[in-house]
Amino acid sequence: MIAAIERLTGVQWKEQGATFLVALGHSATHWILGVFYVLVPFIAKDLGLSYAEAGALVTVVHVSAFAANVGSGAAVDVTGRRVVLQTGALIVGALALIGLDSGFGMIGLVAMVVVIGVTNNLWHPAAISFLSRRFPNNRGYALSVHALGANLGDTVAPLAAGGLLLWLAWGQVAMVSALPVFAVAVWIAVALMPGEKPGAPGASQSMSIGDYFSGLFGMVRDRAVLGICIMAGFRSMTQNGLFVFLPLYLVNVLETNPFLLGVAMMTLQLCGMIAAPIAGTVSDKIGRRSIVFTGLIVTTAGVAGLMLVPGLTSFIAVAGVIGFALFAVRPVVHSWLMDLTPSTHGGSATSLMFGVQSGLSALVPVLGGVIADQWGLPIVFYILALSVFLSSLLVLPIPERKTQYGAD
Repeated sequence: MIAAIERLTGVQWKEQGATFLVALGHSATHWILGVFYVLVPFIAKDLGLSYAEAGALVTVVHVSAFAANVGSGAAVDVTGRRVVLQTGALIVGALALIGLDSGFGMIGLVAMVVVIGVTNNLWHPAAISFLSRRFPNNRGYALSVHALGANLGDTVAPLAAGGLLLWLAWGQVAMVSALPVFAVAVWIAVALMPGEKPGAPGASQSMSIGDYFSGLFGMVRDRAVLGICIMAGFRSMTQNGLFVFLPLYLVNVLETNPFLLGVAMMTLQLCGMIAAPIAGTVSDKIGRRSIVFTGLIVTTAGVAGLMLVPGLTSFIAVAGVIGFALFAVRPVVHSWLMDLTPSTHGGSATSLMFGVQSGLSALVPVLGGVIADQWGLPIVFYILALSVFLSSLLVLPIPERKTQYGAD
């Protein structure tokens, strides 16, 4: 059995633990966000916030995450302490979750929300570059397991927080929800940090600021790197648009009850959990482009076809197909970016990609809402389909190659 798993994934059994442990950390970052989203209505009610003010809290998360891109990648690449930064991101993010009920009013609340956004962003450059360096020949598999962790956190956190709110106040729920995050942070520190100490086999080294910027300028001038970041941004627009407008369509147009709404959104995530490891593993063997292009074309057809599907059961089934194709692409795109980037600048490349994704995704809720008000929700889905189709076209000129510049 173990030999079969090693042949299938290309990763030795003794190394599987590191892959799944980092994925568990990724799940913890999405757990923090998932809990926060569930708490927002109760925070708003307790503090007497309007809908606009409550929505602004969510906007603060995305804006602070976007702003953190400026320094998070540099911190990862210059220090080389990827596990330390992963651990720190989890611990500080968990403390911020507890601090939401600090008693300092709106100023304290907003400050903690900013910290949550910053630490959530810091996780990705540290974790993705760590896995990319550790599994250079199996990036697709390793990063697909990492993506699976995100789906797990997104799925479990709302259920857990919602259940706890039946018995506890929202501040107590935040405190209890932080405990598993601390546990995962300690586990990562104990298991992975010894291998990152200077002089340890395979440990990455720090670099001078001059060397860092020299490699950075070479990276950002590479059209392939910029192309994959823009392609990922259009794909992310569709993903985040679905998260916003699928529930609205289900409730307001199809008049779906809350339970079936939950089933539909969970189907999207669960199918993604199935797809990510398959796509990542296969991409290690046959290349990234064909997997990404196929997934984006299937997503285009699925999103465009949603408005033509008769009946709720068929609608949920198509949503599952979309989730399978859309989330299958995500870890393969991350792996492709790492293929095109020197390992010394993996953190900065990840920050660049997530910055583009955050910037484009921030447009979707507002513009989509305006379009829906003027022309109806179905038009929004056709525009989302166009966005992911544009993403598929951007795939075609991107090479499958290792970068020729900088130190690797």
